[in-house]
Amino acid sequence: MHLRDLTPNDVPTILRLNNAAVPAVPLATDGELRALLAESTFGFAAVTDEELLGFVIGFGPGCDYASPNYRYFENRGTDHLYVDRIVVAEDARGMRVGQTLYHRVVDLAVEQGRDEVTCEVNVEPPNPGSFAFHSRMGFTEVDRQDNGYASVALLARRLS
Repeated sequence: MHLRDLTPNDVPTILRLNNAAVPAVPLATDGELRALLAESTFGFAAVTDEELLGFVIGFGPGCDYASPNYRYFENRGTDHLYVDRIVVAEDARGMRVGQTLYHRVVDLAVEQGRDEVTCEVNVEPPNPGSFAFHSRMGFTEVDRQDNGYASVALLARRLS
């Protein structure tokens, strides 16, 4: 498995993976994912033999991204990289795909001198697997909010 940047050609595959992961992530259309990818600061794909096993899309500080979860972290005033979504194909779970993607995001945050990596995990509908994964990756809960489609725990991983 290796990582590469996401491209617009990946949208059909990431759309399928994204929508298979609902309600852990919001349902999306092809156009919504294309716009998200175009607007994002970073996007990485975990691939093997050109099969896409998982992906992560996120934003740096100062973006005009309307997500209430991203806005929360922007208003918090820390220098962060925000993970909007990380999705791993069901048949690739347990292969360290999510861990590999997060290591790349953390490396990017360190390279850029950021203070933390931020994200959210659903509280309602519950996502205990994601909570456990993020805890293992060093994230801690900093707050909770209702973002319109789910109640979420807002998480941060301090880098310094």
